Amino acid sequence: MSVNGLDGKVVVIGGGAKNLGGLIARDLAKYGAKAIVVHYNSDSTKSAAEETVAEVKELGAKAIAVQGDLSVVANNVKLFDEAVKAFGGVDIAINTTGMVIKKPIVDTTEEDYDKIFAVNSKAAFFFLQEAGKKLNDRGKICTIVSSLLAAYTDGYAIYPGSKAPVEHYTRAASKEFGGRGISVTAVGPGPMETPFFYGQETEASAAYNKSAAALGKYSTTGLTDIEDIAPLIRFLVTDGWWITGQTIFANGGYTTR
Repeated sequence: MSVNGLDGKVVVIGGGAKNLGGLIARDLAKYGAKAIVVHYNSDSTKSAAEETVAEVKELGAKAIAVQGDLSVVANNVKLFDEAVKAFGGVDIAINTTGMVIKKPIVDTTEEDYDKIFAVNSKAAFFFLQEAGKKLNDRGKICTIVSSLLAAYTDGYAIYPGSKAPVEHYTRAASKEFGGRGISVTAVGPGPMETPFFYGQETEASAAYNKSAAALGKYSTTGLTDIEDIAPLIRFLVTDGWWITGQTIFANGGYTTR
């Protein structure tokens, strides 16, 4: 088994049922991962998780689905424990979970704030923590954040605001886990061509986002195609192991810094 290859590796994917997470699950199975643990949050995504598990198995890997709200610390423990119980260990942990709230600051409620920070910041931290405890030496961790971390725009105070702490969690974890050969990265895609994007946007703002990226006319709609993110994730959790502590924007020139 190669230290940095996928052969024989066990992968935990937070939010692995659909959209980018589901694609990553299928992609890593296709390229040789031994097993994929597909996390999903709620009953509404159970069927998608089961479908992804079936597709992963068709690609030759083993797979299970594990449900849980990752803003509850115990559910992170459960997720990784189930992975170890089923497959003997974990080598790669990828967290794609997240939520979006787009509101002006003056209209943002305490409930909005608490809810989005629970999902985008707290859950990301405790996923990282549990990965650090449970991953095999020479493991890889990657968290999905957002290119809006570099945006100068209105309406998006608490979405990228709640993702921003993950940059520092990534730096800290890479330093703390580096002695065991564990690489830790974050990836900030541009707005992605998934249902996740359209729920918060007006027709006008969606049109703007589709026109904003420098390379936008070469993607399907101008937004980031998830098919262009999955290979980057695959690289970071395999041969890209020397990259650690970094947040990488993959957005076709939507934002930069």
